[in-house]
Amino acid sequence: MLVGLYGILWVLVGSLLLAGQVGTAAFHTYLGQPFVLGSLSTLEIEVVILVVGLIILGLALGLWHLRTWALALSLLFLIFVLVEYGIAHDFLSLGFLLSLVIFVYLIAVNGHFR
Repeated sequence: MLVGLYGILWVLVGSLLLAGQVGTAAFHTYLGQPFVLGSLSTLEIEVVILVVGLIILGLALGLWHLRTWALALSLLFLIFVLVEYGIAHDFLSLGFLLSLVIFVYLIAVNGHFR
């Protein structure tokens, strides 16, 4: 459920960014700077955030059904996200803290997966 809520957060933020209801500055203020997206335009960044949220929701569905592939992909994704936050030196953002809590939780419950 934690991963699903995390995915919903990403989809919600991506949708709000695309709708123009939240500026990218507000996104970076609350969730931090998780990805170095180089020269992508604002629209492309918003689409990437939305797609990442949908991928996270797919992983949450696999985790809900206790699929080992979903656990492995979720842990790899969270490692990637935590490294990106580390590169950005953004250790006190909500995004980093949520990612860290979910990572530790998935490590703690990995014995329940087939």
